[in-house]
Amino acid sequence: MNLDIIWNGFLEAVRKTSFIDSAEKKLITGIPFLYIKTDGSADRTKIEEEIKLRSIQAMKGKRLNAEISYFRTDSHLYVYRFRFLVPQQKMFCCGNLCVDCIRYHR
Repeated sequence: MNLDIIWNGFLEAVRKTSFIDSAEKKLITGIPFLYIKTDGSADRTKIEEEIKLRSIQAMKGKRLNAEISYFRTDSHLYVYRFRFLVPQQKMFCCGNLCVDCIRYHR
């Protein structure tokens, strides 16, 4: 699954929000951070609700989860650690006769 496509759709949807001026993803030491600059009319809870709503829309029909953690604020810039998580489940048979082999699931 290519998460870049999901990230691009998510960021486009967030940018279309009326009170958000810009939104971008930055990878810092391999950890994705979401930088959101607002016009000052929204508080932190409203921004987080909007992020959750847009992430749900981006994940619709896919087996993903989202994890969001508030990191810091600098005037109208909000920074979150935000990740789309793929479930850790075996997707193929490795041939080792595992008890939880994918072949036994329907």
